[in-house]
Amino acid sequence: MDSCFWPGFIVAGLNYRFNWIILPNWIVIVSSIIFIIAYILYAEVLRENTYLSRTIEVQKNQKVIDTGLYKIVRHPMYAVTILLFLSMPLILGSFISFIIFLIYPIIIAKRIENEEKMLERNLIGYSDYKRKVKYKKNDNIRKTAIAVFF
Repeated sequence: MDSCFWPGFIVAGLNYRFNWIILPNWIVIVSSIIFIIAYILYAEVLRENTYLSRTIEVQKNQKVIDTGLYKIVRHPMYAVTILLFLSMPLILGSFISFIIFLIYPIIIAKRIENEEKMLERNLIGYSDYKRKVKYKKNDNIRKTAIAVFF
């Protein structure tokens, strides 16, 4: 995932320094609001799922989380990190960095594909959960935001 972060942030700094592309203030403001909402959603995901891990694995005694945000979206953490990481370059005022950061959703989509295969094989109840919760990542991010705030 570092494949887009280092170049993205370096380009954002260079964009700022050399004024390559100046974004309107309203884009920066809207992106900041999206970032704050996504950060709140991310905190909610961390609260709901104590099994989160950087590596794709099933932990001892792990159960399927099917409440809260997980009741709406199968991978809410990935959905909100996409919002976080796509809003950051716009907050920094760099459309060029935004283009670079578009690599992130592609990387996450592949990770989700691998994770779902592993969870179906190794986590009891995941196949049933998958049938109940149709949405993956940000297929329905609006519903996820509404679930947290209301």
